[in-house]
Amino acid sequence: MSTVLVIDDKKSMRDMLAQNLSEEGFEVNSVSSGAKGVELARDKRFDVVVTDLMMPDMDGIQVLSQIREKDPDASVILMTAYGTIENAVEAMKLGAFDFITKPFDVSHLTFLIQRALEQRKLEAENEFLREELDSTSGYDAIIGNNVRMHEVMRLVKKVAPSDTSVLLLGESGTGKELFARAIHKLSNRSKKQFIAINCAAIPRELLENELFGSEKGAFTSSNARKIGKFEIANGGTVFLDEIGDMDPSLQAKLLRVLQERTFERLGGTQTLPVDVRVIAASNADLKEAIAARKFREDLYYRLSVFPLTIPPLRDRRDDIPALAEHFLGKYMARIKKPKLRFTKDALNLMEKYNWPGNVRELENTVERAIILCESRAIGPDQLAIRLPTVEEIRLREGAGLKEVGQHAQTLAERKMIIRVLKDTKGNKRKAAEILQIDYTTLFEKIKKYSIDTIKEV
Repeated sequence: MSTVLVIDDKKSMRDMLAQNLSEEGFEVNSVSSGAKGVELARDKRFDVVVTDLMMPDMDGIQVLSQIREKDPDASVILMTAYGTIENAVEAMKLGAFDFITKPFDVSHLTFLIQRALEQRKLEAENEFLREELDSTSGYDAIIGNNVRMHEVMRLVKKVAPSDTSVLLLGESGTGKELFARAIHKLSNRSKKQFIAINCAAIPRELLENELFGSEKGAFTSSNARKIGKFEIANGGTVFLDEIGDMDPSLQAKLLRVLQERTFERLGGTQTLPVDVRVIAASNADLKEAIAARKFREDLYYRLSVFPLTIPPLRDRRDDIPALAEHFLGKYMARIKKPKLRFTKDALNLMEKYNWPGNVRELENTVERAIILCESRAIGPDQLAIRLPTVEEIRLREGAGLKEVGQHAQTLAERKMIIRVLKDTKGNKRKAAEILQIDYTTLFEKIKKYSIDTIKEV
């Protein structure tokens, strides 16, 4: 049963509210003064406090302030016969849930109490989900006993408490966002927002609006003010994935945020202060982009104060069994399959395979294998991966190790795209979602790898 505390110096009002709210199913306590209400709230937790504003010993604003000092999440509703805008504004600034003017219909007060209870329930559920997410998206979620991973995680711990900009480098699928979340969770900003933006997934004309927001009328379809991600994340962290794909004109605006801690909404004239930590990531060589005049050198040095390179999965093969077991447990629960295991041959194949798509490809492979598996053990056939033949990795005479690796990656990517296109019956948009790349990138790779979508798919 939800508990309500009523504070009013008039006995008739207290008795009337206590009776009506009790009939609505609430457990009601009532007291005649603000001091008694604050004292009672110290001993007993109330879901909602309903207090008069004008009382002789302690007014409702003081009651609100003292009760919320003890319980910052307390829902306090103020009543007054002397309602003014100034009183309402002051009460709301101090955290009042709502403000009701006498005389009022008790059914309206009941509605406000119910709404306050629903909000508290929602906040409690959000906190639970946030804690659950923290347990799977923070430092503890990074799986790796490889010596290179230990070094990266040591550096994550070092840089996290500062406000230093971090640039995460590494191939696609290595888990750069996971490391960004870990840095946020270990920082002093962990209680604030972490917002991730994929700069490659949003068209350039929409990205500025997404990051910095816009004023009403800034463009044709702008019918209301839009708050951007930087404003929402104030006090927290913004993660800019695939930063190399950001348009140069927008790079200049980002540089201003990093240098001056201010920005303007699209179509606006007001300069707004913002306090965010920026973590950026790229799987492209930004120095090459600078040489090609596609990326600002001054922005690069602002972002790369503390660069961190995430090793590809092929360079940490000793982590593959632990990662595979982690994904096996994760997707068995989601897909509701009986307990499965990997055969020895399956584990050997996974450890020898090159994993051009890195951890993301491993995760997708395990999920697909669980769906395909019709026994209690996942074997090589369900993994749908194979090692390249000698013929496939044969290159021109004098080829170096880097070229061999690039050639193997090209072949593996081509075969994976063909396989997924077959699975989706040639649906490129669906295939792009499964491959976790945007539609344009898939189209470019089909062209690059000369994939005949009619004959081969």
